[in-house]
Amino acid sequence: MPRKSEKQLKLSRELISMSWNPRNLYQLAAKRRLFNMKQRTLFQHMWKAKRDSRGYHDANITERQWLRMFNAQLPTLNVKLNDKPNHPNTASLMYACMERRLDFIVFRSHFASSIWMARQMIVHGKVKVNGKDMPFPSHTVKDGDVVAVDPEAVVTLKPAANGSGALEFVPQPYQQPWMFIPDYLEVNYNSCSTVFLREPVTRPNVTEVPSPYPPEFHALAFEFYLRRGRTRK
Repeated sequence: MPRKSEKQLKLSRELISMSWNPRNLYQLAAKRRLFNMKQRTLFQHMWKAKRDSRGYHDANITERQWLRMFNAQLPTLNVKLNDKPNHPNTASLMYACMERRLDFIVFRSHFASSIWMARQMIVHGKVKVNGKDMPFPSHTVKDGDVVAVDPEAVVTLKPAANGSGALEFVPQPYQQPWMFIPDYLEVNYNSCSTVFLREPVTRPNVTEVPSPYPPEFHALAFEFYLRRGRTRK
């Protein structure tokens, strides 16, 4: 496992990462309170939201790379004045552009146990996009693109015990909490392939971008980057 992933999963950092590592379960249980009461200023709350959310939505992306990807224009909501406020904050979509990355799709499809393993699979030529080799983890797919993975590289597929040469599903420890498929992906485990359907969206009471943090937490992180952009201008 790359050094950065080991550093990312250190308990002292108190960050949740895209990995099936049991340390993530500990971090989830430990983060019962998102904010420390000693952090009294709004900037401190925004900085913590930025740090924690970036720690999860991170695939070896530097802060400078993320600032080039950051889009201050979020989708607007068509909500009537008398409607109940049951629609999540659209700031939860601030990382939606990263869900088009090839390494994110391989991990979300459960073909890899971590975002770093997904990156290694791609670099080693185990992943194809629309039938063509794609060795770039940062490649962004388009709507309708088909991502196929070599079955022998899938972490949950192992040779059958009967020696027939076939592959059988073998569950990995601590993977159950992460076994969900976003609505914008269509996964076929028989062919080890995934179709990227569309951009993630928000719906009443639902935000499609997977995250261990609530939309209000993302709103603080969004405001941090929004203010930083204004300062840089």
